[in-house]
Amino acid sequence: MTDSEFEDLAETTLEKIEHALESSGVEADLQSKAGGVLEIEFDNGTKMVINRHGAARELWVAAKSGGFHFRWNGSVWRDTRDGGELFAALSKLVSAQSGQGVVLRS
Repeated sequence: MTDSEFEDLAETTLEKIEHALESSGVEADLQSKAGGVLEIEFDNGTKMVINRHGAARELWVAAKSGGFHFRWNGSVWRDTRDGGELFAALSKLVSAQSGQGVVLRS
């Protein structure tokens, strides 16, 4: 994958995450920032940050429960540690951090 292909894929994925969060009904403020960063602030005051990391060609998630790295495998983004799929992982992380049951779909 070229740098340009990664940037396009990462940007599209961040947009899908933002749309999925908006559609989920979770109570949070979403802010897209320059450089491929999505900041999520939940009503309980906690934050989550999802950003692209070009050098590693990964999407990184910083949540209250820890940091996670996801790499494109040709069809989905997979956690580099446990192989979990990005949207399934985000569903669990957002649910735990927000205190609301949330299912995010890509």
